[in-house]
Amino acid sequence: MSATTMQEPVAAPRVVATLLPIMGVVFVAFLVIGIAMPVLPLHVHDGLGFGTFVVGLVAGSQFVASLISRPWAGHYSDGSGAKRAVVVGLLAAAASGVLYLTSLGFGDAPLKSVAILLLGRALLGAAESFIITAAVSWGLALVDVGSSGKVIAWVGSAMFAAFAIGAPAGSALYAAYGFPAIAVATAAAPLLTLLLVAPVPTVSPVQHARVSFAEVIGAVWVPGLGSALGSVGFGAVTTFVALLFASRGWDNGWLAYTAYAVAFILARIFFSHVADAIGGAKVALVCAVIEAAGQALIWLAVRPEMALAGAALTGFGFSLVYPGFGVEAVRRVPAQSRGLAMGAYTAFLDLAQGVASPALGLIAVGARLNVVFLASAVTVLGAALVASWLMAHPATTEGSPR
Repeated sequence: MSATTMQEPVAAPRVVATLLPIMGVVFVAFLVIGIAMPVLPLHVHDGLGFGTFVVGLVAGSQFVASLISRPWAGHYSDGSGAKRAVVVGLLAAAASGVLYLTSLGFGDAPLKSVAILLLGRALLGAAESFIITAAVSWGLALVDVGSSGKVIAWVGSAMFAAFAIGAPAGSALYAAYGFPAIAVATAAAPLLTLLLVAPVPTVSPVQHARVSFAEVIGAVWVPGLGSALGSVGFGAVTTFVALLFASRGWDNGWLAYTAYAVAFILARIFFSHVADAIGGAKVALVCAVIEAAGQALIWLAVRPEMALAGAALTGFGFSLVYPGFGVEAVRRVPAQSRGLAMGAYTAFLDLAQGVASPALGLIAVGARLNVVFLASAVTVLGAALVASWLMAHPATTEGSPR
């Protein structure tokens, strides 16, 4: 098994080919998350007989655990190697599936069953944190230093593709075989994915003093804030666009998700290199404006075609906001702390998604539903302001902001 160091990353003219195994790992990790998302509420509510509070508790425990574990995941990836951290994450994901299966043995004791299920969800959240944090750090080390944006964009694409496929796949499994099928898939898929990990070169951790998590937060909080503000448009579309279509009496609200996803993927395919070429802050600025324009178009929509165009603009813009700010985050920390930096940077996205949807929902309670998208557009423009600040305060050298 070959090994490289983070000081001398493998040159990768075919970046995507180099990243494919790592993208496969991320895809499977988020696929096992995605397959459970639409069916967990049904299992907890209908199968175990709990109310909506417990449903929310079980669903949310994964994301809380993911947020809390990101510093640990980053430290472990930087100190022990990204490949080892990915393996730990996959084993933890498989163990969460075993806990799902174990919970089914307590169907006559719902409290015990849901307690074990909560533990499994929390373990899956920690596993996801290890996998995505280490995967990005691993990819950054395997390709040339001028391809950071491509790494973040393509690894992120695998994550979103898994969510898109996981939800219908999970619904089909649950309809055919019930929750046991979800549990078995969650336990088995990560173990099979270890076969993808084995041939990928190991990246030896750099044996230098590493900065603390507080120092990393201090270096990446500005691009992290930009990414968080930019993600609000994504949350608005995924949470409220179908409701908007229904409230207006427009058919085929699912087309808005399709328009969003197609534009998102096309942007990643054709423009993932731009952040490396001209700078992450410039890309984030332009794309945040595009995303905000998409949200404003949904707000103003009087026909479904306008809303579909707005969803497409939102997907195109957000697709490159995350890697754009991610490039800025990576450039503000030393190479030996990339894993911790990506963990801290991604935590801002976790926090934003946990806060934005409920906040937008409160706006919708006291106003017409389309006003949600106006509020989102204004928030996303905040990301453009953050990008402008980063352009005025660039990182002069990697890990050293001016």
